[in-house]
Amino acid sequence: MADIQDKQVQDEETLIQQEFDALLDDYKNSNHRQKLELVTKAFHFARSAHQGLRRRSGEPYIMHPIAVARIVVREIGLGSTSICSALLHDVVEDTDYTVEDIKNLFGPKIAQIVDGLTKISGGVFGDRDSAQAENFRKLLLTMSDDIRVILIKIADRLHNMRTLSSMPPAKQYKIAGETQYIYAPLAHRLGLFRIKTELENLSFKYEHPDTYRQLEERLAVDEEERKIFYRQFSEPIYQKLEELGYQFKLKERLKSVYSIWKKMSVQNVPFEEIYDILALRIIFTPREGLSEKDQCWMLYSAITSLYKPHPERIRDWVSTPKTNGYESLHVTVMGPMGKWVEVQIRSERMDEIAERGLAAHWKYKNGGKRDDESELDKWIKTIKEILENPNPNAIDFMATFKLNLFASEIFVFTPKGEIKTIPQGASVLDFAFLLHSDLGMNCIGAKVNHKLEALSYKLNSGDQIEILTSKKQKPQPEWLDYVVTGRAKTRLEAYFKKEEKILIAEGSRKVEEALTKIGIKSENEQIARLLNYYGLRQPADLYLEVAKGTLSLEDDLQKNVFKPKSKNVFTRYLRNPFSSTSTNEKKSSEVPRKINLKSTMRLDDENIGKEYELASCCNPIPGDDVLGYVDRDEHVIVHKRQCPNALTLKSNFGNRIVSVEWGLNKGHSFVELIEIKGIDKKGVLMEILKIISEGYGFNISEIHISAKAGIFIGKLYVYVHDTEEIDTLCRQISKISEVNSVRRVQNLSDSSVSS
Repeated sequence: MADIQDKQVQDEETLIQQEFDALLDDYKNSNHRQKLELVTKAFHFARSAHQGLRRRSGEPYIMHPIAVARIVVREIGLGSTSICSALLHDVVEDTDYTVEDIKNLFGPKIAQIVDGLTKISGGVFGDRDSAQAENFRKLLLTMSDDIRVILIKIADRLHNMRTLSSMPPAKQYKIAGETQYIYAPLAHRLGLFRIKTELENLSFKYEHPDTYRQLEERLAVDEEERKIFYRQFSEPIYQKLEELGYQFKLKERLKSVYSIWKKMSVQNVPFEEIYDILALRIIFTPREGLSEKDQCWMLYSAITSLYKPHPERIRDWVSTPKTNGYESLHVTVMGPMGKWVEVQIRSERMDEIAERGLAAHWKYKNGGKRDDESELDKWIKTIKEILENPNPNAIDFMATFKLNLFASEIFVFTPKGEIKTIPQGASVLDFAFLLHSDLGMNCIGAKVNHKLEALSYKLNSGDQIEILTSKKQKPQPEWLDYVVTGRAKTRLEAYFKKEEKILIAEGSRKVEEALTKIGIKSENEQIARLLNYYGLRQPADLYLEVAKGTLSLEDDLQKNVFKPKSKNVFTRYLRNPFSSTSTNEKKSSEVPRKINLKSTMRLDDENIGKEYELASCCNPIPGDDVLGYVDRDEHVIVHKRQCPNALTLKSNFGNRIVSVEWGLNKGHSFVELIEIKGIDKKGVLMEILKIISEGYGFNISEIHISAKAGIFIGKLYVYVHDTEEIDTLCRQISKISEVNSVRRVQNLSDSSVSS
């Protein structure tokens, strides 16, 4: 037995050394100044500190820091400081060593980064409601100190996602939801496209394992056909570029499983109608004497001499890069067999920035090739401004920040012709705040393309905007409904909070004066009576309403609030504890049963409405991928995993998520909407109805049919027991020759979530 244990220890030591040697190889192959002694010292220190600790998968804990360090150097492109910080990132949290120890051994910079990572050590998950959001705020605050903290945290999250299979299902949903909600968009905004794609794919894999596997199988079936098509499409391009004397590489880009599913879901189309699964990427070595931009357009000319371009599908991110630093020229052309194919044209520098993001962007900037302030620099500056006045409510703050993570952007112009980047859906007021806070605060409107427009006017790409102001103008509460940018929201919220404090102070003084006038001291008990009378929760709410003049305080004090109670009222209060209402209240206040968050809850007909209920925002039915959210009364609300509200719950209340599975649910029917499109031919509706009612005996709730120019669209509400029945029904209807497409329309409305 001892020999077996010794061999296991020896094998593990060998594996650890092999992984560290691989890390050193990655580091040696980078362009960074080699500090092998420092990296080796950090490895041995971390290895000693984590001695005897294991991950949930059973492997030695040190394997995780090594893996994170490899991602940091190989996939993000950072150097020795970040490698050492990655190796040491869990030492302070998991062992008796302190940040001061790290500082003494490895210097202040590594200690500062490790300290930042330690403060956000629990991921975004914590032990309390909104602890995730609170920790995420800490993560963002480190951006002001050193952006490498966030980059290493993203690497840490990527490795955790790669090894998520060892976690129980409920934990998988929590971590995958949080990754999709924050980390993938953050990686995208920082230009880490490859990491962002993998994070999205892994999140999707754990949230919808069956759908993920089905799409992978579909891609595998078409693989040989795609290879043949790729050769046919790329060979003429290869020959053309060689004739022109370019040094280049051609890369096949396959759309990710998550991107395919998202497009199918958003556009409500089947897999067969996703036409941009394959794309071609041209990465060229720039010639001297010509700008990269000019050479991109020269290559564009060469490609379009071979294949006809789609006039509405040209994306020029060379002239105006994306906010995250992305530069590339995209054109969609008609390839062999009538298939549209996207071609992406970029230089080696552009490709490295697209793959490695922030680190590559700064490498070229510091190398003297890109001295101007990029859109990425401006974005980071904007985030730092938001962090200067963060919303005290962590979840609201997180939502405000998330506004800045969306990459859909438009380009607009100042009156002098200066180009500005702003999120799609932004208003005149957003643009005013983008230029300067004072312009936003005093904005009364704008001239958009020389035409007068209101504050709420939504801007379009190419608009030229002149902001109009007045010193008499002051922000109004409804302005918060006009803006979508975090900068504008933060500035307005800070202004309203300041105004609110002034009003609360004034209201407090008025309440005290009114109470003194009738001979009552302003004490907690009296304020509580006022709150109860007006149905308010906080004293601040009372003071605010009084300051605004919405409460007739003086009349109410003597006539109602502090009026002596009659005998009848007293009797009613005495009798109240024994009333049926009170009994119900007593029942609801009893300690509810405790849900075991670590076990998987079974959803049967018997416990629907008692132990769980189906969320009205997404209306899941048996067979859907679902999860449970345990509310404060220990009642389980079941959501579809792709429901927007479920995503918010996973990211903000992760510790209340429970794994659930469907039982045999044949006792309940659910109304589902089926959309059918096809050729409007006589008798086709009767065939459809025959399949539904006679073939399967389903009841129909509603039918809506419209026809135009020989095409019909039918919407049928049918009663089914589960997804298997609706899938079978769709397959049978699709066999009718005149029917072009049949799909289940899923309700995924993004309504508000209460905790």
